[in-house]
Amino acid sequence: MIELTVNGVKHTLDVEADTPLLWVVRDFLNLKGSKFGCGAGLCGACTMHLNGMPIRTCITPVAAAAGQNITTIEGVGSPDNLSTVQQAWIDNNVPQCGYCQSGQIMAATALLRDNPTPSDQDIDNAMSGNICRCGTYPRIKKAIKQAAGNLSAERNSDLFKEVTYG
Repeated sequence: MIELTVNGVKHTLDVEADTPLLWVVRDFLNLKGSKFGCGAGLCGACTMHLNGMPIRTCITPVAAAAGQNITTIEGVGSPDNLSTVQQAWIDNNVPQCGYCQSGQIMAATALLRDNPTPSDQDIDNAMSGNICRCGTYPRIKKAIKQAAGNLSAERNSDLFKEVTYG
């Protein structure tokens, strides 16, 4: 049995310790926002946060996340209560096919939490390894800059909106 805390909710699961965290979250917890892209931790589509740090969950065994805090894209906001980053994504028409976007948003959210006023180089470094097959990189950068500006203006706001799961 492995205990996980995902988006603030504790779960006890009977899964093999070496099962990738991505599959546990998708198949056992039915949170489908994070995607499988490459299976080698190279594309970023599976990005979630482990104790606030972005990780590639397609190569992270669930045992490595036991007893720690995991945040998925579903924990960042909701359709009725978007995070600042998610709203910037919409404002800038970032997604085309949308497949990589949960991983992109998770990486951008971590960046802005740690560096609320990133330079172009900071953005490039933080987003490196998150592949967008549609090539929306200029819109991604523009959305990150907008979110940074909005967060700076709000000062007291959170990157994560409180989401209730039941």
